[in-house]
Amino acid sequence: MEKQLDQSSIDAMFADVQASLGSAAASSGPDLAARPEPYNFSRAGQISNEQMRAISTVNNLFARNLMRTMGAWLRTEFDVRLVAGEQLPYGDFVERLTKPVYVCSIRLEPFDALGLMQFELPLALPIVDVLLGGVGRAAQAREVTDIEEAILGSVVRKVLEELNVAWQSVGLEMEFERRETEDQVERMMTPLERTLCVSFEVRMPEAQGMLNLCFPASVLNAILRRLVAEEGRPRRRPSEARSRMRELLGQTGVGAVLQFPPVRLRAGLVAKLAVGSVLRLPLPKHADAELRVGGLLLGRAQPVRTGEHRGARFEASERG
Repeated sequence: MEKQLDQSSIDAMFADVQASLGSAAASSGPDLAARPEPYNFSRAGQISNEQMRAISTVNNLFARNLMRTMGAWLRTEFDVRLVAGEQLPYGDFVERLTKPVYVCSIRLEPFDALGLMQFELPLALPIVDVLLGGVGRAAQAREVTDIEEAILGSVVRKVLEELNVAWQSVGLEMEFERRETEDQVERMMTPLERTLCVSFEVRMPEAQGMLNLCFPASVLNAILRRLVAEEGRPRRRPSEARSRMRELLGQTGVGAVLQFPPVRLRAGLVAKLAVGSVLRLPLPKHADAELRVGGLLLGRAQPVRTGEHRGARFEASERG
């Protein structure tokens, strides 16, 4: 015989179940009884402080390398400092660009995406002036000529060489694409797309300006994953690194030459030289030749033969 329940019995059963669930949650600790927190979708994809520190480490390495490379290339003081690295909507990056602008696109491989590099013209024009033989005086921002644009293209490639060195640990490679117009820059990405914007302050003796980089979010996410993986990789100890460096340097080839030491001759004797003539050198008969390795004087040696090869028997070292 089936038992039929009325509405009051059903309500009493549900009340007992809810009371038993509440007591179980309270007895199992605060984790089950804790109230859920609302999720803020506006913070999705935000870079954490740890990730930003890793990005800053790479960019500081780039700044130091660029300072040395450009200073030697331009033969003038070229101070580069990382100013800021932040995540911005692309529209905010475009609004910050000073007019007129020099912005070029850079291809980001292997992600098949485009990033942007901006040289402020008060900085770009003095660099061009130095490369053309000037002193790099400060100049008012203006549109660049075709010749200046071609020269700035070589400057951008020089900067990209150092960027590739700094970012090679995460497999990012950058190539110069082309200079972009203001309209092309605005249409490069959607205004709300998140980007990583990195700013460097560059100072020359008589000019200064900003160098800005902009990476799209698609590349940013891949870079962050690789940076985290790179940080988790065990580091080689300094002693092991030095031993490995010595091993690699020991396999490096260097040029060597065995030659007479420098002597002084009268110009008239050299002018009278003809085929078959003998030139008397002011050297003792048993003078040792100089052994130079990599262009540096290593010591004195005697020319010898070893089998089918010529050789040098080391006699004395210049290092004592």
